[in-house]
Amino acid sequence: MAAKFRDYYETLGISKTASHDEVRTAFRKLARKYHPDVAKDKKAAEEKFKEINEAYEVLSDAEKRKQYDAYGENWQNVGAGYSQGPTGGSRGSRGSGAQGDADGGVQYEFGGTGFSDFFEQMFGSRRGKAYKSKGGGFDFDRNPQRGQDVEADIMVTIEEAINGSTRPISFRRSDTGKTDTYTIKIPKGVREGQRIRLAGVGGSGTGGGEAGDLYLRVKFQKHPDFRMEGSDIYHDLELPAYQAVLGGEVEIKTLDGRVKLKIPPGSQSGQRFRFLSRGLPEKGGIRGDFYVVLTPQLPKTLSPEEKTLWEKIAKIHAR
Repeated sequence: MAAKFRDYYETLGISKTASHDEVRTAFRKLARKYHPDVAKDKKAAEEKFKEINEAYEVLSDAEKRKQYDAYGENWQNVGAGYSQGPTGGSRGSRGSGAQGDADGGVQYEFGGTGFSDFFEQMFGSRRGKAYKSKGGGFDFDRNPQRGQDVEADIMVTIEEAINGSTRPISFRRSDTGKTDTYTIKIPKGVREGQRIRLAGVGGSGTGGGEAGDLYLRVKFQKHPDFRMEGSDIYHDLELPAYQAVLGGEVEIKTLDGRVKLKIPPGSQSGQRFRFLSRGLPEKGGIRGDFYVVLTPQLPKTLSPEEKTLWEKIAKIHAR
């Protein structure tokens, strides 16, 4: 069954001309609303949260967004034969009868990765190996042909990266229609971009050749409040300008529970505060750190009383 086109702009409720900041703002607003931790209907919220993440994964990436905008609903008719995909691998033609690959353009469908079939077929990549005959061409009948290696993205939550998990995924080849389910282990401390290999689960070999492998590329599920850099987790704390000037105490949510943070008077934008060992696991059992980054928010509108107070401050500094 062909994957259905997904309107990512509609998913995030934004226009096609939205800026990168507008895309990010829309994602964070929806992600906070549908995050499974706060939603009443957790199952429905989890599915919606995945859709929001997938849309943000594409629209926040300049190359993916360019590809998506260029083809839109015509994505299945991209090019002839094989073209270079944004991830660097070769992608099977969306048309029929494409040749030049070990399996003649077989498409793969996945379940349990956190991404839709549309995402995998639009942005996923596959790679195959072939053997040359003595005549210089390809002779698939006489020489053992190793099956194609298959690559797909898998969406991993921060909690899974910290604690590890096991997850069932399904893998279907369009030429046979057969669907197999495998249980994969997401290791504790996994990093974005890391590949999880399932040996012998890729495309079938021909002429006695061995099967290819399945590689799952880890993509961290975007979080409305946290971002990852290596083994460290960062939280951008938005606070009123007066609190940065006067100081105070705030409560911060981390993945290990809430902590209290004292904001010293005269704190500056970009100033960082570190909480040790509250980040992602590293080798040897230690963990990275959790950083709070201050982003004071200036008022966009002022009441008459607020304007008067700011004018007084301005006069004091002008002396």
